[in-house]
Amino acid sequence: MPEVDKEGKDFSLEKQAETEGFFLKGSNSLDWGMKNRLARIFNPETGRTVMLAIDHGYFQGPTKGLERIDLNILPIAPYADTLMLTRGILRSVVPPSYNRAIVLRASGGPSVLKELSNEQIAVDIEDALRLNAAAVAVQVFIGGEYETQSVHNMTRLVDTGTRYGIPVLAVTAVGTEMKRSARYFRLACRICAELGAHYVKTYYIPKGFESVTASCPVPIVMAGGKKIPEPDALTMAYNAVQEGAAGVDMGRNIFQADSPAAMIQAVSAAVHKNLPPQQAHEMYLDLKNQK
Repeated sequence: MPEVDKEGKDFSLEKQAETEGFFLKGSNSLDWGMKNRLARIFNPETGRTVMLAIDHGYFQGPTKGLERIDLNILPIAPYADTLMLTRGILRSVVPPSYNRAIVLRASGGPSVLKELSNEQIAVDIEDALRLNAAAVAVQVFIGGEYETQSVHNMTRLVDTGTRYGIPVLAVTAVGTEMKRSARYFRLACRICAELGAHYVKTYYIPKGFESVTASCPVPIVMAGGKKIPEPDALTMAYNAVQEGAAGVDMGRNIFQADSPAAMIQAVSAAVHKNLPPQQAHEMYLDLKNQK
């Protein structure tokens, strides 16, 4: 017999139930499943993430450092909070025992030989569910030739992602004709957030980056961009989070470093522990020399 409701039970009437606010900017009103996936991407203790981007091959083939994902990336993948990659690499290379969050590249179409902004949605949301993705990522080309098409790609993913509880990462793409300025990135990031993206990936700029993060109502993660010297990359990562970014999504500045394992650990210390750039670089050199 189940226990009946009777007098004398402890309902702790003197203590009101607490309503916990979600730790991520602009995310408190999302559904439980959406929040749970975001909490797999962003560390709830720091509110930040170190994403390892290895999806470059979807438009430019076997990038330097990504020729062999099994040899070059799997050994360092455990140091990342999140892997950003394509479903083809996930299924063919990454073992199912890997337990970090997965952000799935969901847009594609043209190669480096064509107009890059002419992308379409390239992954069905149900396949993202089958792959247990924590989020899906779509490129948005504000100012590009196919700007409207790429925005509609994002909004369609937001609609289906909301239906199934999967967040959408909008990646702001910068073409060769676009000026990398605070004004441009404020425009691009705000448009993505206004139209429903749950977080945004964009580039760091030395002047005015705080205005980009401040004017975007959802979390921003910094894109690593092209390979630069290790001290500069660590400085960029540190400055980005100090100026409002909720983490970084770095690829070439990690897997093309002299010691990728040392670099991703140093980046993580700069992001999660606020380790200043000089100390982070010393950490990188120490780990590199130990190897």
